[in-house]
Amino acid sequence: MKGISVRRLILGLLAGVFLASCETEEFGYSGISEGRSQAVFRLCVQDYDGVATRQAGMSDGGFDRVEFYIVDRSGRPLTDVKAIYSEASSAVMAEGLPEGDYTLLVLSIRGDASRDEAVIHTLEHESDVWLTFPDHLQRPLQAEYFYSRTPFSVETLDGGQSMVSLERRVEQRRIMGRADFSFLYENPYVRTAVTSSVARLSRTRFYTSFSGDSVFSGVSDGVMPELDLSVSPSYYFMPTVDGAGLQGEIQLQTRRYTGDRVQTCYDFGQVKVEPNRIGRIQTQVEHPDNASGLLFVTRMAYEEGRHTRILQDDEPDVVYFNAEERSFNTKQPLQIRLTDDARLHLRFYSPRDLGHVLLQARIPSVHSEYIDLAYFDTIPAFADIYLDLPFTRRTAVFHTASGKNVEVPQVVAAELGTAEFRVSSPDDYWQKLQNIKHGWTLRYSSFNGDPNADDGGPAGNWMGIRPVHCREAVAFFLNFTYMIDLKEHEDILRANEHLLYGNGGPEDKVTADQVLEQMRQERTLQVGLVYPGNGVIGLGSPGVFGAYQAAYLSHYTSTYNCEIMFHELGHVMGYSHNSSFTYGPWAQSLMNHFYVDNLHLFPIDSPDYLKSAGNPNLYK
Repeated sequence: MKGISVRRLILGLLAGVFLASCETEEFGYSGISEGRSQAVFRLCVQDYDGVATRQAGMSDGGFDRVEFYIVDRSGRPLTDVKAIYSEASSAVMAEGLPEGDYTLLVLSIRGDASRDEAVIHTLEHESDVWLTFPDHLQRPLQAEYFYSRTPFSVETLDGGQSMVSLERRVEQRRIMGRADFSFLYENPYVRTAVTSSVARLSRTRFYTSFSGDSVFSGVSDGVMPELDLSVSPSYYFMPTVDGAGLQGEIQLQTRRYTGDRVQTCYDFGQVKVEPNRIGRIQTQVEHPDNASGLLFVTRMAYEEGRHTRILQDDEPDVVYFNAEERSFNTKQPLQIRLTDDARLHLRFYSPRDLGHVLLQARIPSVHSEYIDLAYFDTIPAFADIYLDLPFTRRTAVFHTASGKNVEVPQVVAAELGTAEFRVSSPDDYWQKLQNIKHGWTLRYSSFNGDPNADDGGPAGNWMGIRPVHCREAVAFFLNFTYMIDLKEHEDILRANEHLLYGNGGPEDKVTADQVLEQMRQERTLQVGLVYPGNGVIGLGSPGVFGAYQAAYLSHYTSTYNCEIMFHELGHVMGYSHNSSFTYGPWAQSLMNHFYVDNLHLFPIDSPDYLKSAGNPNLYK
């Protein structure tokens, strides 16, 4: 019989259940005859040299492709032995081995070898080339390649049975290596402002062939494209030829909060790529912003900070009913303070994100001018942000309002108590928020209802308000307090002044100026949710505002529900049902229509920011 290889190809998804460790176990397989002696070799992966993991550096197989040969003492593959690889148990199993000395050769792959243009050759002898890559392969390897060479022997015992005299475990080691690129940053806000990082390799040559007896040969053409380190900081390579190492240049580009770009270059050299080892290329980043004290909060920096949000659906009612924790004035939806432990704290009562936000601070004990303290690519809706201040730990450099750079020595928390803040942003939304000149202060109250009960725990005409309603109250009152200073709003009041009257009825005339003065008066409201089961859908009085659920959800587009909101605002301003501000033109035809028809002018110009109508926490 001609010499043939005994092998099994594993492609596609692994259908079996892999065992959790590399401990010796008994195996069975339908392809091996029962009652005959079996040689079982469980394949395990040896971790990278020098990297400690569980099970003393071993893990289970999980290969996408496995090739193996059993060769005799002369290095020739056996031709008359029944052997198979079981992906379910990550094991090579053979039977019918006659007495003698043998070697098991295993080549295994994780990943798609076709992406590397890898070719697996048939072995006529263990010294033959088994695996090759093209000389022109101009990219790192996409798959991982493993190999083992395990000698064993079979001896005949009394009764004619044979046994395998070796540990039933085969350690697969990588024939390729890995190069890891990393950076050391003095300022973490430089790291999170990186826009690109690439490595350009000089002409480095790699082996392209590997034989059955573990000999490397062949040489690549040395051409390698730049490596995008922002996509991956780790790359696989065949070993470098003759012990030479990787060398080249790393180019790092970052952005500054001013919009400028900073590009820095770093040389590296002679980092060896060796089988089953990790070559580490670490770069100390020298950057003009290393000493900066600015909090440059990019999207990455924000996500890493794991900041929370207020008035979310899972927020406990003891929190949002606490006015010290959850109250705000619509003129200042972005709350800013320095905490007692010297952290910057921002809370944003807003259904919309705010972009490109520069926060400046004037701290008399630090400097007489405003300094650029923080810049946010985005402050998300309802954000609750805490940030450590670098200048409480070290000397820091800041940019001042007059354009100078000043060095600020390390400060302690006690020196920050007199800080003043100002915010700027080119975002149109911010300009609208800035145009709220007369703010109303909101806090939330259950009025003895229970938001944790399925029916809201009705108490008289009230039920427990939930965060979904609280967020809509933020949206409505931001719009309302913005509206009261709009010229278009003034114009409609003056044009319809003859329709305005007070608690004395139509003869009790009220001027447009009187109404504007009342609407622009600073007020503090307890906001709640009205229980409609008693036939009441809104409640209001000086200091109290409430509406039923549908009004909170559809004040944007429904003139009927918007009328309810303004009806209760009429009560807030002190008007009774005898006035035009409740069951009369101000609430029923002027304000409700003006609000709905001019929604596009308002800060919260769409229900799509909150999408409350589809919220699962609404009352049914």
